[in-house]
Amino acid sequence: MIKRPIIIDTDPGIDDAVAIAVALFSEELDVKLITTVSGNVSLDKVTYNAMCLLKYFGKEEIPVAAGASKPLLREVIDASDIHGKTGMEGFDFDEPDMSKLLKEHAIDAMRKVILESNEKVTIVPIGPLTNIALLIRTYPEVMENIEELVIMGGSTGRGNAGVMAEFNFYADPEAAKIVMKSGLKISITPLDVGLKALVLPEDSEQIKLMNKTGEMFYSLFKRYRGGSFSTGLKMYDSCAIAYLLKPEMFETAFTFVDIETKGELTYGCSVVDLRGYLKEEPNATVCIDVDAQMFRDWLMDRIRNCN
Repeated sequence: MIKRPIIIDTDPGIDDAVAIAVALFSEELDVKLITTVSGNVSLDKVTYNAMCLLKYFGKEEIPVAAGASKPLLREVIDASDIHGKTGMEGFDFDEPDMSKLLKEHAIDAMRKVILESNEKVTIVPIGPLTNIALLIRTYPEVMENIEELVIMGGSTGRGNAGVMAEFNFYADPEAAKIVMKSGLKISITPLDVGLKALVLPEDSEQIKLMNKTGEMFYSLFKRYRGGSFSTGLKMYDSCAIAYLLKPEMFETAFTFVDIETKGELTYGCSVVDLRGYLKEEPNATVCIDVDAQMFRDWLMDRIRNCN
């Protein structure tokens, strides 16, 4: 089997942790690099969290590079109310070896991996898009060797950070706009499908007993405020990995997407033009529905496959 080379750009984050684990233990994927971006909590914290996860999974050979500590133009916001002050509250990880963190900025590390790869590289951004926008603008030569961006972000309707804005795009709408206008092949798993991609209470009890990874997830889930431990936890970021590995569980639309950066009440809104009102050429494949039962079954199988 030829593994698909990917870079995960992330801001762990409890649901990020699940997505990262699934990717790391997937035989179909070759995780070449993990890059971090300010988002759910500060850059220092998300970078530390990424290093904790790799140590816990026994995957410390995978390089990690820290990226943008703030949005391109906006003030920093975070989601510590959802993920806790550290971003991954609820489990005591062993101290990682932070000397293994790459010295170069995330976009320099991305450039190196992309240009040196014999196969085109897929980038999976599951946090704000600051690093991706910086990469595109700073090193446009990488674009020819990028297979696709598979993004968790945006919404086809209401938001969870602004009235009409999903958190990842709301955190840096200018970056999201640059990415959407890049001309790269883009697929998006938005907020809407994440709301249906649930870990139910009975799933959590099973996950706890699966393996070392499941035990850790269970501890994190008890602190996670992306939904409710008693009614179902939303696995937003895992949807991006699910789309990579089992796209048939999603209903999609190839359509035009742009980001509102000027609206006083709606900045950060992802305008997903499903009916063609704007008369623009489509630039993204957007997941508009997910088979919730298929997702649950898939995720449980994938967690069972972890250490």
